[in-house]
Amino acid sequence: MKILFNLLTLSILALSSPAEEIRITGEADLSKKVPIHISGYTGEVDSVLKFDLSVVGMEFVGPEKAKFFLSGGNNGKVEGRLSDAGKNSLLAVAFSKGTTRAQAHALADAVAKIITGKPGIASTKITFMQEQKGSTEIFVSDYDGYNAVQVTHDNSLVRSPTWQPAARKLYYTSYKGGFPDIVSHDLNTGTRKVVASYGGSNFSPASAPDGTLSMILSKGGSPDLYICDSEGGGLKQLTRTRDDESSPSWSPDSQTICYVSRFGTRPALFLIPRNGGDPKRIRTEGVAGSLTEPDWSPDGKWIAFTAQMGGFNICIVPAQGGEAKILTEGYDPSWSPNSRTLVFTRMKKQKRVLSLLDVPTKHVKDVLELSGSSSQPGWAK
Repeated sequence: MKILFNLLTLSILALSSPAEEIRITGEADLSKKVPIHISGYTGEVDSVLKFDLSVVGMEFVGPEKAKFFLSGGNNGKVEGRLSDAGKNSLLAVAFSKGTTRAQAHALADAVAKIITGKPGIASTKITFMQEQKGSTEIFVSDYDGYNAVQVTHDNSLVRSPTWQPAARKLYYTSYKGGFPDIVSHDLNTGTRKVVASYGGSNFSPASAPDGTLSMILSKGGSPDLYICDSEGGGLKQLTRTRDDESSPSWSPDSQTICYVSRFGTRPALFLIPRNGGDPKRIRTEGVAGSLTEPDWSPDGKWIAFTAQMGGFNICIVPAQGGEAKILTEGYDPSWSPNSRTLVFTRMKKQKRVLSLLDVPTKHVKDVLELSGSSSQPGWAK
């Protein structure tokens, strides 16, 4: 995309106290929505900007209550000028390539970066599973559910889609051959390859940032945690228990795996080095019940997970354990690339839908709904 920056604007941005203040004053301030006034946009661009910015913790107010002002237009290209309450110019930008919707996403990302100090997420992708008349299929879409593309057409069952970081490739479990195998799927060419087809079950693939693949295999009798290279070679077993291990998730440095195993009578979260060793249970103070589906934030600070305590709840805990926080009802959490937002599954009128959770403000927005129930989302990192 063509981005036209005003050099003076960039100089002002580097010294901007309002944006800097919001970024560093701590969680108490981040939990408050940022008031912003938007003017000059129409139609799809206006609705896209407001959706994108609300997802990252902004609320839309009149000029008398605003801390930030975004003005511009969308006549042939999407332009934006951002200033603060002191009328300091923070950003001047224009986008002219791609669809109008893509241009609006790009502007939202630029504004989000200035105000929150984190990269925007409006131009990112998610994958998910959708139920279709007795089968499930894998889809990929924009983060807000638009431009959904069906990846599989197997008329069978697929589960647990996950991205290979920095690549246009998915891993998932497929029952197309009659048994649960782990498959890699190149989104550019459509090429699929079975990477794990051992006796028993092969499920829960998870790709590390360096490309190493973890998975759960029951070829030894009990579901245990294994790792291998991106093509399935060099298989190594990490756990050897009688419990049912599940849901591996990698640390951002590709050195540690968080996974689920039993502690006492309930599933709990554990850490294990990629080279093996003694697992360490993660303390989740303040949250009881069965803990499942961990996902490690890209900045390494948090692990999101699902806690079953009567119903299902999305929670987060510091990556090394400690006080856990209940955020909202739902399950299947997956972190955004900027470690601020979660995409997750929740029930809505007896249907599974995907929703976006801004963690600091706990604000929830549903993505565009498709015809069937959608679940098991995974965010491209």
